[in-house]
Amino acid sequence: MSDVLLRVEDLHTAFTTDKGEVQAVNGISFDLNPGEILGIVGESGSGKSVTAYSIMQILAGNGYVKSGNVFYKGKDILKFSSDEMKIFRGKCCSIIFQDPMTSLNPVFTIGNQLKEAIKLHTDKRGAELNSRAIEMLELVGINEPERRLKQYPFELSGGMRQRVMIAMALACEPDILIADEPTTALDVTIQAQILEEIQKLQKKMGMAVILVTHDLGVIANLCDDIIVMYGGKVCERGTADEIFYNSKHEYTKGLLKSIPNTTNMNQKLEPISGTPINLLNLPKGCSFCTRCKNAMKICLEEPPEELFINDNHIASCWMNVKEAAEKLTAKGRFNNER
Repeated sequence: MSDVLLRVEDLHTAFTTDKGEVQAVNGISFDLNPGEILGIVGESGSGKSVTAYSIMQILAGNGYVKSGNVFYKGKDILKFSSDEMKIFRGKCCSIIFQDPMTSLNPVFTIGNQLKEAIKLHTDKRGAELNSRAIEMLELVGINEPERRLKQYPFELSGGMRQRVMIAMALACEPDILIADEPTTALDVTIQAQILEEIQKLQKKMGMAVILVTHDLGVIANLCDDIIVMYGGKVCERGTADEIFYNSKHEYTKGLLKSIPNTTNMNQKLEPISGTPINLLNLPKGCSFCTRCKNAMKICLEEPPEELFINDNHIASCWMNVKEAAEKLTAKGRFNNER
């Protein structure tokens, strides 16, 4: 475990509501190594953001981690005291939220909020504190940083506000950066700039990144490994090449078919049929079975176990078990005929 920067083991997170317990995360596990970019993909309600908030322990008041472990450099974060968590957040692990306008306080200047983050985790004060704030704004590509420190969030564009959020997250040089839908509500050009900025800073600072998104197209050329989530569970995980060119879960295939094909503009997009899973009443079998056009009887009755496709690729889908069984049967017939 010493070589692994962050290890999440069988994490279960739930929310108590008037209608019952919402099981938002149902047994997710993964490792994050130093300097690695990990993508977590899934549609709204898949549990990807809740996974990130569980790591940071910033869940809503009705949310709680039911079971599991989250190890940071071998120490279980879930057992940290409130003071230890204050040190962990910002100094060891930082997060960029999806909407910078609601994440930044509208009544305080950019400088006030950025300096507060630096002051909280370092001993910098006075002129040194101001210099560090200017340095961070320059690092994320904001022009006229001295003037920006005196401005309020509403005076900046969406792209600039998101860059300020990145500057705040990286001010204390954390080992891990969690980017939760960092390009939401930004136009395509600014999206590309923000993602390029995150990648450039990751290489420069050597930190590990967890990129949470609903858009597979956003992370195509950015992530080392990708986790696809649905219904609070991991459907598929593997390298970017494996996920994009050798996908083995019907949900992943559905996500890929909903991405515009720039090489063939005549190809129609195929939306995933049905409605998202009800987390108050999880199905007995596969979480995706009610929306899967290839669902079999076993899919309704038994949850699929993770199957190794190869050393760099794992998927939880009964279709893979069926294909493996058919190959073995065909091989047996061939040997018998010989």
